[in-house]
Amino acid sequence: MLMSNSDRPARLHYMANGFRVLTTGDHVVCAVSGARIPLEDLRYWSVAAQEAYATAEVATEAMSPPR
Repeated sequence: MLMSNSDRPARLHYMANGFRVLTTGDHVVCAVSGARIPLEDLRYWSVAAQEAYATAEVATEAMSPPR
């Protein structure tokens, strides 16, 4: 029986210019909002924190120093 990666979270290692798949899946979860991000739509992440973000706004908020 073939295993589908559908509806399974992937585990990734985030790098400066991309990411490496450590565990196959079809999405990751935004570290701030909890939104599901399909891998083909993943554009924003933090290398230092090893976190994914759903949008540029969320990424900016997450990486901004506290006020």
